[in-house]
Amino acid sequence: MTELRTVLVPDGLAGERVDAGVARLFGLSRTRAADLAGEGLVVVDGKVVGKSDRLAPGSMLEVSLPGADQRPAVRVVAEPVPGMRIIHDDDDIVVVDKPVGVAAHPSVGWSGPDVVGGLAAAGYRISTSGAPERQGIVSRLDVGTSGLMVVAKSEYAYSQLKQAFRTRAVDKNYHALVQGLPDPLVGTVDAPIGRHPGHDFKFAVMRNGKPSVTHYEVIEAFRHASLLDIHLETGRTHQIRVHMAAIKHPCCGDPLYGADPTLARKLGLDRQWLHAVGLGFEHPGTGAYVHFESEYPEDLQRALDVVATF
Repeated sequence: MTELRTVLVPDGLAGERVDAGVARLFGLSRTRAADLAGEGLVVVDGKVVGKSDRLAPGSMLEVSLPGADQRPAVRVVAEPVPGMRIIHDDDDIVVVDKPVGVAAHPSVGWSGPDVVGGLAAAGYRISTSGAPERQGIVSRLDVGTSGLMVVAKSEYAYSQLKQAFRTRAVDKNYHALVQGLPDPLVGTVDAPIGRHPGHDFKFAVMRNGKPSVTHYEVIEAFRHASLLDIHLETGRTHQIRVHMAAIKHPCCGDPLYGADPTLARKLGLDRQWLHAVGLGFEHPGTGAYVHFESEYPEDLQRALDVVATF
């Protein structure tokens, strides 16, 4: 039994290799995407394609994924995660600075590194609450988004932090480089988000979606892009990416949501320019407010330096 996933190739992936495009669109590792193509499970406009074939915008891309009964059980594999830094560690929590290309936890279809496995490899014992592969995880970042995550180590911390995220008591601060200049310079996007109809692994502003609120402020405006300071009230999947695209200012380097691939190439970006720079909450153990910060990773800083020269 297989599960068929279908999506139209966005303009931003024009000319992209099949394995790279499938990986980005369906949240798979590039190795896994290449394996699927090698098994004849990737079809474009009715024709089986190889991993090195090129994608054309508007084409119908179909990927057959193993059905639930054929999938291996998701389990935590203790493997070091290069570049993952520990920002803070105590008896209740560990705060990590997650690199790009790393998932929050193991999942079906993902064979790359993840935070849970990285912490296990480093000898950290985390909360056993939650699904076995998601133990200790109280919030997530996309694979293509870097920055701060907090993981619960104690059972009490897990319950307290889950409630804090649920009630919007956590300060979640991001920086994003978006195309163009938003008007107004300070604003709020209050628009419900749901799964995009007909597009797997993509989300959109939908009338029947979940309430989603994003606050933004322009930090610096460049000729072709703007650096934004963003605070989230809610935490929907792809929320910032969807809301920025909805106001016609997609994150640079984000072809799934309409970013200009030419600009992305000029900036040297192969992922969305989006970084979780700040995270603040009431510490579940002490009750004191704590706040953590993260600097831009090398690829995002380099892109920012380049856009400033245009």
